[in-house]
Amino acid sequence: MPTDQERHDQGMTVRRAVLSDAHVDRSIAATTDLTADWQDFITRVAWGDVWSRPGLDRRSRSIAVLSSLIAQGHHEELAMHLRAALRNGLSVEEIREVILQSAIYSGVPAANSAFRIASEVLSATDAETAGPRGE
Repeated sequence: MPTDQERHDQGMTVRRAVLSDAHVDRSIAATTDLTADWQDFITRVAWGDVWSRPGLDRRSRSIAVLSSLIAQGHHEELAMHLRAALRNGLSVEEIREVILQSAIYSGVPAANSAFRIASEVLSATDAETAGPRGE
């Protein structure tokens, strides 16, 4: 059985691969006495245990996460995980299909919000990759 430190190290590796070094560095820099145990917990458990399991690839995990976040209305997390889904290899077309599928089971208002958030995330992502003069 892996130690807590090994789970943390594995979790940090996966967390950085999925969310990006920049995102994780910002989260770590913002850690306070209040949130330190939380940061350790999500790194060990969410990323080191669950996201590291062999049963699903990262693309499939992203689809499951997007669906759950849409259903629960967790908009801030949805934006973060839309960026992660792109990093995990989902195409814009696949993201669209996940949101459409979610509309059937989570409702039209949830999908409407998800499409709005996805549009904002994708526009920002396009702007970041376009370079300073749209190149």
